Amino acid sequence: MIDQKKMIDFDEGWAFIENGIKKLLRILESEIPEPPFTSNESMALHTIVYKLCTQKPSKDGRAENNERLYDSLRASFEHYLTLKVLPSITEKHGEFLLRELVKRWGTHQVMVRWFWRLFYYIDRHYANRKSVPMLRELGIICFKDLVYGKVKDKAKDIVMVMIDEEREGERIDRGLMKSVVELFVAMGMGEMDCYEEDFEALMVEKTGLYYSRKAANWVLEDSCPEYMVKAEECLKKERERVSHYLQTSSESKLVERFQHELLMVEETKLIEKEDSGLRALLRDNKVEDLSRMFSLYSVIPEGLEPIAKLFQEHITDEGTSLVEKAETASSDLVKELILLHDKYMGYLDTCFLNHTQLQKSLKKAFEEFCNKTIAGSTSSAELFASFCDEILKKAGGERLSDEAFEQALENVVKMLVYTNGKDLFVEFCLKKLARRLLFTRTADIDRERCMLTKLKQALGATVTSRMEGMVTDMTVAKDNQEEFEVYTQKNPHETPGIDLSVNVLTTRFWPSYKYLDLNLPPEMARCVETFNKFYHTKHHSRRLTWIYSLGTCHVNGNFKAKTIELVVSTSQAAALVLFNNADRLTYEEIMTALNVDSPDLDRLLHSLSCGKYEILKKEPRNKKISPTDTFEFNYGFKDAMRRIKIPVPPVNERKTVTQDVENSRRYAIDAGLVRIMKSRKILSYQHLVAECIDQMAKMFKPDIKDIKKRIEDLITRDFMERDESDSNMLKYVA
Repeated sequence: MIDQKKMIDFDEGWAFIENGIKKLLRILESEIPEPPFTSNESMALHTIVYKLCTQKPSKDGRAENNERLYDSLRASFEHYLTLKVLPSITEKHGEFLLRELVKRWGTHQVMVRWFWRLFYYIDRHYANRKSVPMLRELGIICFKDLVYGKVKDKAKDIVMVMIDEEREGERIDRGLMKSVVELFVAMGMGEMDCYEEDFEALMVEKTGLYYSRKAANWVLEDSCPEYMVKAEECLKKERERVSHYLQTSSESKLVERFQHELLMVEETKLIEKEDSGLRALLRDNKVEDLSRMFSLYSVIPEGLEPIAKLFQEHITDEGTSLVEKAETASSDLVKELILLHDKYMGYLDTCFLNHTQLQKSLKKAFEEFCNKTIAGSTSSAELFASFCDEILKKAGGERLSDEAFEQALENVVKMLVYTNGKDLFVEFCLKKLARRLLFTRTADIDRERCMLTKLKQALGATVTSRMEGMVTDMTVAKDNQEEFEVYTQKNPHETPGIDLSVNVLTTRFWPSYKYLDLNLPPEMARCVETFNKFYHTKHHSRRLTWIYSLGTCHVNGNFKAKTIELVVSTSQAAALVLFNNADRLTYEEIMTALNVDSPDLDRLLHSLSCGKYEILKKEPRNKKISPTDTFEFNYGFKDAMRRIKIPVPPVNERKTVTQDVENSRRYAIDAGLVRIMKSRKILSYQHLVAECIDQMAKMFKPDIKDIKKRIEDLITRDFMERDESDSNMLKYVA
């Protein structure tokens, strides 16, 4: 026993402590089976340490006991690690070296814990006061300097080999790997620098080299789907590897290097594979493979760029092929474009999760081929307007269900998004709606209103206001007609003599039509006069302008074979009635009698003498109308039908609509420019052009040259001026 009141000599005390250390090491090494310290032994060791740490130092000039005890403990650590631990590790190889390293590190940790308990007073009375490493830190430092520093390179090389073996499908001891990794972390003493510099950096580098080799082989041997399946499986295993024995902080670095080598480096070759790349997957509806491709590349910065580019090119090629193969701008082409759109929207929804980048690719692709000229002359705006016209006219005949009808309109509105000339579409719709309403070609006025509602939602109320006014006019016209019939019944002397139906149109709603100052036959002139009197009884201040080019007449043609009802225009009827009082008339005589210009008269006479139905005989007999021609009624005309319609050759509607829209665009650009300058007061030339394009984009895509012309025109008209000091700056003139 130690006499607790007696001063203890350091050498005597250390000898006692050293025997305790040796016993502890024997227990830890399990060389001989000895029981752990008894309570008396533990108490004796604590007492010796306490006495040495707390008693006054000797006067022989040597260092105080605390320092000597601290240095002696350090020497014990170093002696044990150098002579016992390091040789036992270095004599082994491969996995056995790792096992010995882990075992020795575990033993060392237990020893350090015992030391800390036994020599607690050193930490308290010396290490803390002198700012030297605590015993636990000292134990790690000694192990790091004397063992770890000597074997770390060999250990991590062995770990790398084992990781590669696991990647090749072999089973490894993951528990051992986790322990080795934890050793690298422990050597950082609370920091990750040892793990990152001594282990992680090499692991990431080796991972890159491993997958670089794999990628080079797989891209040559496998199809695109097979390659992606392997990549997905490898990525899953790399993440599992992190969760089992690597540090979570390594996952992002490991995955990033994996993605670069296995996915990014070979991406172009992979997605452009002729028989199995992106185009083939889209063509063959490989939804699962497309979803896997998106899943792998969408998480990589810039990973989707090549996919989005090829996606756009593929859609553009398919759409352009449809447009270029179309011999006519028919409803079939519209249906094919809608099916194409639905197909790729399906991929976008199902496989690509509506990713913004791929949405833009689809939009750019459809914008490219939807704005190409179709069949040499037709624009997509006209094509879609004609499709709407067709389904509205045929709705009754085809018995198209309400649901199918609404879906068809929805599809057109979706396609309209990609059309640059939305204003051109609206103008064509306006013209076609006018014809349907005026010539009773629409089967259901409610469906007309349904179409206007869809357009209003897509393009705004200002776009459809005129068309809504047209529909309202036709509703009011029915009431007017009923009132007119009541009026003629009450005023028998005002009866026109023939059946008359009149539609009163509001000028600002309807398309502009050419006015003809036509000389009507007395019978027809009486009808006009009667309706004028009736209308002025209701609206004294309104003036009616009669548009004869829109009128339809039913005339009985008394031919030798039989009487045939001829459905003709007002001007055609007026021309035919002339032959009631003359057997033969010259071109000039007809022109004078009708008061019609040459171009209109040429079309009128051509329809009656050179078309399908030869109601008038022309001399000379050819298909060209000239001022020297003469005409007579063809009494010998025959036809199997009792009623025939004789159309007048139409005016080039496309040309007139295009001209009207071009004029409207000039006004719209002018208004937009003035509106911008009025709010901004001063603006650079480039910014003004850019803002104008943004404002006009909802309805059409203006040409920059046109905008510049309008700016110059507005400067000339003193709406704006150039800044005197900087010609690039424009100022609003109030």
